[in-house]
Parts: sequence; structure tokens; C-alpha cells
Amino acid sequence: MIVFQQVGLRYGLGPEVLRDVSFALQPGSFHFLTGASGAGKSSLLSLLYLARLPSRGTVHMFGRDVARMARRDLPGLRRRIGTVFQDFRLLDHLSVIDNVALPLRVQGADETQLREHAAELLVWVGLGEHLDALPPTLSGGQKQRVAIARAVIGRPKLLIADEPTGNVDDRIALRLMRLFEELNRLGTTIVVATHNMQLVRESRHPELRLEAGALVQIAKAA
Repeated sequence: MIVFQQVGLRYGLGPEVLRDVSFALQPGSFHFLTGASGAGKSSLLSLLYLARLPSRGTVHMFGRDVARMARRDLPGLRRRIGTVFQDFRLLDHLSVIDNVALPLRVQGADETQLREHAAELLVWVGLGEHLDALPPTLSGGQKQRVAIARAVIGRPKLLIADEPTGNVDDRIALRLMRLFEELNRLGTTIVVATHNMQLVRESRHPELRLEAGALVQIAKAA
């Protein structure tokens, strides 16, 4: 599904923040992305969700070389990717159900169907009683679950989560991981960036570790 070959990334004329990164992710796989602050995780994630293109090397996603694609074709590829950001990026003036339904509404989906689908997802993440709540009234864990529901409403082939457990306690972190595990069992490819090494150690999933912009490990978590 995803192949990086000798990928480098720099911002402007600055030094490379990623260098010679090569790996392949199979459909239906689950990987953790780890590394200290400044190691390049956010930069690698930005390539994965197509916010940036590589400075050198090649990135193939869903069989396409993203650097050779016409810019007008990139949004169609992005719709196959769901992203859960660390800061949630919910719209505070919209209800929970409208936040979740927004990606389908932007695509012009039928209003009745998209609201029904959004409601079903919110029940699935345990927020069935909060459909009309506004994000500022929710806890951090509840906001994160809304963000997950919004990320998956378009049935993405790839789900990228940036520090999804960083703002919640251990109990909520475990619940969030169970949601990701269930999505993975349904066939979604998952990449979770995290500083929580306990989650990584307790998981059976392989780890992609970055150090100073270089990929140093593609292995089962210890």
C-alpha cells in the first residue's frame, strides 16, 4: 500500500529533517511510529497524509507515485486517508454529530444518510448520548473519540493517528487503542505515532523508529 524509497525531506533551504527513509507498509498492517521529539515523526506523518511531497526519493501510495501525480488528483488520494491529529481539530461551533459528518457533507453526500452514518459511528465509539454536544463541553478523551469517528467516516484505507493517547489517562488510552485494533481487524491499515512506549511494548505490532531523521528500526516491539 505504501512504499518509501530513499526519501529525504527538507523545509526550504534548511537541512534535511528526513534522510534516506525506506520502508513498505502492507495493506491491513498496524505499525507504531516512535522516536524522540525532533526525530522527524511529524514530518514523516505529513508525507503519509500528503500534506507535503518529498524533497527527494519516491513515495508510492495505493500504487501511485505521488510526486508524479497532477496536483488536481491529490485530493482524491487524500480521501482514502483518515487522520487523527493530536490537537483534535474539531470545530467548536458545530455539534459532535456535525463534526463527524463534515467530511461526507463536503463530498456532497445525502444529508439523511450521512447523519445516520455519523450517529452509528458515535455510538460505536461510546458517544451515542453526546450527538448534539459541542466540543468545548467534552473531555479530552471524548474529543479524541469524536476525532477518530470523523477520521473513519469515509472508510479510509489508511488511518494515521498522531499521539492519539497523549492527552488522556491510561484508561482512555487503552480504550482508544481497542478502537484502533477493531478498525485494523476490519481491514484498515493503521499508523500510530506515539511517545507511549508502554503501549508499544504491550502490543504485538511492529515499530518504525526514527532517530535524527533516519529510520533505524522496523521490527516487532520489544
